Amino acid sequence: MPSFKVDTSTAVVFVATAPVPKLVSKQTGERAMDRETGAALSTVGLLISDEGEGNLYQVTVPETGLPEGLAPGMPVSVIGLKARDWENNSNGQTRHGIAFRAVALTVGV
Repeated sequence: MPSFKVDTSTAVVFVATAPVPKLVSKQTGERAMDRETGAALSTVGLLISDEGEGNLYQVTVPETGLPEGLAPGMPVSVIGLKARDWENNSNGQTRHGIAFRAVALTVGV
């Protein structure tokens, strides 16, 4: 599926929730890995505020792109943020949404 660049150059971005490992399966605990680099993936909650509106996004980032000590409340910059729509069918139910992925986060604005 195609992905689209998300411009955060005029936004204020804060960490809302600390990074947690992204799992392929909750039952097995298998960790999600980046297909291109093999890096382990994590999900971090980001509060992105721009043009008077703030939203919370769950963003997947390779661990190699996460600075040490990332904690809620820290201002960050987002490198290479992209959005991609997804859809899956399970047990006769269709689910869909938008997934966000970034190359890296850097501390500070």
